[in-house]
Amino acid sequence: MIFDLIKKRRSVFPVQYNQESISKEAIEKILEAANWAPTHRKTEPWRFKVVQGDKLEELGTFVAEKYKGTTDKYSDFKYKKIKQKFLQSNCVISICMQRDVQERIPEWEEIASTAMAVQNMWLMATDLNIGSYWSSPALIQYADKFFNLAEGEKCLGFFYMGYFDEELPEGKREPIENKVEWL
Repeated sequence: MIFDLIKKRRSVFPVQYNQESISKEAIEKILEAANWAPTHRKTEPWRFKVVQGDKLEELGTFVAEKYKGTTDKYSDFKYKKIKQKFLQSNCVISICMQRDVQERIPEWEEIASTAMAVQNMWLMATDLNIGSYWSSPALIQYADKFFNLAEGEKCLGFFYMGYFDEELPEGKREPIENKVEWL
């Protein structure tokens, strides 16, 4: 049931991943789920860059070096942690948004549509028992220096993925009644 899957979805962090490989078929299924997100005027703004294998180390080093070269408060611990997140993941998908060149709709709607695509990815990964986590570090502003981004395309974050062994905690939310006003 979809409601049970929604409630089961959790952020599973790279430190929790084991070394089991994610098949290309599973990644394609996750991406196909993203492709069915709602989209105003059918702009389908989501774009993804799939990073695996040696490219994970290369991307991790790139992001860590950008951190080192741009921060006023350098920490060797943080530098290593940035690199490690990529190395602990079996797959990292760069989440990008391609702005409609005609700008027929507000940019926030295309960002929202891309976020819905990521929610679909997260739900599909959950269904496949693949842990995942969306991170949008400030360093994504340099993504165009690593990825070949098209004009009007911007990186919104990284979607880290990996299988995991541990039991995840049950989710907790405040009652919906606290967040709704009936008129």
